[in-house]
Amino acid sequence: MVDSVAFAFRELLGGACLLFLGFAGGAIQLVPDGTLVFHLFIIVTMVAVLNYTLLKPINRILADRERLTEGRLEEAERVLADANDKFRIYESTLRDARSSGYLLLERERAKVHKEREQKVKATKDEVGQWVNVEKAKLASEMADVQVLLRQDAMKISEEIGRRILAREITPKRS
Repeated sequence: MVDSVAFAFRELLGGACLLFLGFAGGAIQLVPDGTLVFHLFIIVTMVAVLNYTLLKPINRILADRERLTEGRLEEAERVLADANDKFRIYESTLRDARSSGYLLLERERAKVHKEREQKVKATKDEVGQWVNVEKAKLASEMADVQVLLRQDAMKISEEIGRRILAREITPKRS
């Protein structure tokens, strides 16, 4: 930004330099007289008019532009911070959902495994009972068959003995 005081000071300093340059050489010499005050008045008036008509509007425009730029930059930073916060919340929620999903999946897997074990145990118990029942049936059938085989063996042995001895044999029954 251009400062009006600095501008006026530079103008005055430039005039003073010209004054000293006038004394420096053998060319034209300037002698201070009443026109110097008039020129200073004109310069100050010109600085005030330029300040009012040119510099203040330019400074106001530059200040507005800087304020808008900073405001938009702050707004952009705020939006970015909000987006980062929402993204962090999203990631946290997603991580929690995944962990709860894995936990639920593990519970279901354990439940299915437990049910499978119970079914296997029930099937084993059922098969064990069936085997015991079948063993008992086989044992009773075997006892019946042994009795029948003994009876048949006795009949056959009596028949063989009758044919060999050619007489009637009385069996011993126990």
